[in-house]
Amino acid sequence: MPVTRLQSHLHRTSIGVGRLRSLEPVVIRFGRLGDMVILSSLLHFLHDRFHNRCIVLGAGSWNAQLYRAHPDVERIWSFARHIPFVLSLTWWRVLWALHRTAPGPIYVCERHPRQLARIRRLLGLSGVDRARCLFITDFLTQEDEHWVDRFVRFGEQTPPALDPADYPLPLHTGQRAPRLHVTDSERAQRDAWLHERGWCGRRLVLVQPGNFRTMSRRRERWRRLNADDKAWPMQNWVDLLRGVQATMPDAVIVLCGAPQEGLLLQQIAFAAAPAHIAVVELPLRPLLALCEAATAMISIDTGPAHAAAALGLPLIVLYGAESPACWLPRSPSASPVLAVGGPPTSTRVDQISVADVLCAWRTLRELERQASRPG
Repeated sequence: MPVTRLQSHLHRTSIGVGRLRSLEPVVIRFGRLGDMVILSSLLHFLHDRFHNRCIVLGAGSWNAQLYRAHPDVERIWSFARHIPFVLSLTWWRVLWALHRTAPGPIYVCERHPRQLARIRRLLGLSGVDRARCLFITDFLTQEDEHWVDRFVRFGEQTPPALDPADYPLPLHTGQRAPRLHVTDSERAQRDAWLHERGWCGRRLVLVQPGNFRTMSRRRERWRRLNADDKAWPMQNWVDLLRGVQATMPDAVIVLCGAPQEGLLLQQIAFAAAPAHIAVVELPLRPLLALCEAATAMISIDTGPAHAAAALGLPLIVLYGAESPACWLPRSPSASPVLAVGGPPTSTRVDQISVADVLCAWRTLRELERQASRPG
């Protein structure tokens, strides 16, 4: 290498170590809970690549709860989901904050046209250099590609404003997966909560029957039109709970959900009526702490299922129209996650039989027994 080129190379390397290799990535995604859990796989990748924690722009106040104390997140900016963004204080704060992230990369992970229009307007008004930005919609998708892999592949791209040589891809072996974290204080509160109920040392099986439509203000309309492809008949839940309890009579079966789903949970518990079924309506952070301490989960394809897997909880997920190939939750600890249903086997959860879910339950228990054997 000629002296001048060598000097240039050394100069760029020194800059890269001191400044360029410590950029603050901005990641934009206006998704629901499960989408944002999956997004954590990209945040971890970008943190490794750019040697700095990420700034996340989302929609929904729960984003701050989801990423509380997360080692890959520097801060969260969240818009309200149901009011125009320009009417919120967050809009103006983000306009100002985006300036301060230069020259860091901006990864736009949104794909819905309406939200993309808002994001482009936000970036334009903030005066962000377009060469700092990448949009996931500009990259070709691969058939049946899992969203974790798609996000990481997106993170491997480099905005035009940056030199890829200055930001080499982090080395990694194995399967990428989302990651969530529970704090020590949350664990202490959870353990005290379990002690109050006499559940310390008991095996806990979490059951999540609801989804975003059962929490919606339009949930009665969804039910009346039979338009919820993730809804499972109540009698199926009753039969499943009785089957699970027959295989684990010493376990506590916990029906989980948001406060909006309280009536649904109570109805299922009342109809099932075995001795050890409990109903809990938990905010997000206590639910994450409970997932960390539980034995297993059975869930509809919904956000809490992705959160449970990200905390290493073995689980079974019931699918409607979505493809498990693209959406099956992943665990960073490789704990088992089994899918039941989904195309082409079924396109609605109510097409799944109780027998199929109980078969998956027996398989999950056997996998856990094998994993616990010494050697």
